[in-house]
Amino acid sequence: MSHPPLEGRSRALVTLALSLATFMQVLDTTIANVAIPTIAGDLGASTSQGTWVITSFGVANAISVPITGWLAKRVGEVRLFLLATIGFVISSWLCGLAPSLELLILFRVLQGLLAGPMIPLSQSLLLQSYPPDKRAIAMALWTMTIIVAPIFGPILGGWLSDNWHWSWIFYINIPIGAAAAALVWRELRHRETTILQLPIDKVGLILLVLGVGCLQMMLDRGKELDWFHSGEIVLYGIIALLALSYLVVWELTDQHPVIDLSLFRDRNFSVGVISVSVGFMLYFGAIVLMPLLMQTQMGYTATEAGLATAPIGILPVLLSPIIGKNAHRLDMRWVVTFSFLMFAACFYWRYSTFNPAMDFASVAWPQFVQGFAIAGFFMPLTTITLSNMKPQQLASASSLSNFMRTLAGSIGASLTTWQWEHREGLHHTQLTEHVSLYDSATRDTLAAMQQAGLSAEQAAAVIAGDISRQGLFLGANEVFWLATVLFLLLTGLVWLSRPPKAAAGVVVVDAGH
Repeated sequence: MSHPPLEGRSRALVTLALSLATFMQVLDTTIANVAIPTIAGDLGASTSQGTWVITSFGVANAISVPITGWLAKRVGEVRLFLLATIGFVISSWLCGLAPSLELLILFRVLQGLLAGPMIPLSQSLLLQSYPPDKRAIAMALWTMTIIVAPIFGPILGGWLSDNWHWSWIFYINIPIGAAAAALVWRELRHRETTILQLPIDKVGLILLVLGVGCLQMMLDRGKELDWFHSGEIVLYGIIALLALSYLVVWELTDQHPVIDLSLFRDRNFSVGVISVSVGFMLYFGAIVLMPLLMQTQMGYTATEAGLATAPIGILPVLLSPIIGKNAHRLDMRWVVTFSFLMFAACFYWRYSTFNPAMDFASVAWPQFVQGFAIAGFFMPLTTITLSNMKPQQLASASSLSNFMRTLAGSIGASLTTWQWEHREGLHHTQLTEHVSLYDSATRDTLAAMQQAGLSAEQAAAVIAGDISRQGLFLGANEVFWLATVLFLLLTGLVWLSRPPKAAAGVVVVDAGH
């Protein structure tokens, strides 16, 4: 059922409500990053276990995205959006109340599942509320909330953790979500979309949940259980391999696949999805690693870590509208190439300068400059990805692209923290080879520390701490170096796509958080 566009006050209120809901969901993906050390310490978990708070949300969110279209047709877009928003608010409240890491992760999974439909439905409902000639303005306003949220997320998350309690990074969603749901119910409850009784690919959905869930469990638990030396990790790996392999075969033959893998036959779609997934995996891994490094090794508070990472959002706010306005004149392959080169330059900048003695500006400046890369990453790659899609393929193509990107982000967070800790162990072993009572430099250092008032045990502990810190910085720098190389390789991949042609009536917006 088609409804006429909204007018005046109603349209303004709907725009505000949908933007608030989007802001809340994107904010939630960044606000927790700087609070991980605080949450882990308060709940008696290691920092590595604390990252599950991020990865569990991301995996659940990725799983729910592909079934959003089916749910919207079965339930109605307005009703599903209200259910998702209210559910997100309730699960946020439960996250804040969680007395243990296990319960927090459970509620984060619930929160991620409910968050999946919110962004695609907010975009769809917003476009339906505007006349065709004003939809570009509507999407520009909506996009600004997505771009601004990552600026506030780290700062707000740090400030709340330092001055209140980490629970408030979840409680803050309650008034925002409640206001958004109330406004949407008031203005859109009489504008429900047509409800259709469509079949769902139950086998594909079960295989998807099993495969992706076990893959993420293998990545998260493998760091603690010595990977495939553990029977638990072997079991997760076998289930993930079998489920995902059978999923590919099943989805290529099913009439109503939950994931339409046939879309990968299009070259631009394949190149775009691979590029955005690998790029986001590297980018999101660094987003998780940076606050951990600053708070655990450099003495930063959560607020200071948030302030140091927040500058990454300044340039995208200024440049994204300009790129969007001139998209029809630009070859997006050049824009994405510039983005990848800027990513590579910023990661190499970190690789060559990161050390325990660096000051605040040395942390913040690469973050600020990386804003050039963010501005040319999400929207241009979405344009390339969807450029050859037929109108009836757009919903499936956008869902699959978002699923792959979100899943890649969770995998990136797990792999980055594992590689960081793994390389620290190797460097710790190498560095301690040079520390020995038979070494004159070691004896001199210990003697000087004891003369300063430290006991022999305290002096040894200080040296051990310095070695661990150096090992962690060396490990982080190797992660940055690997990201540099991979982004340079991605600049070649993007040129395997054909020049994208913007399809009529297609608004290419992606939730680049």
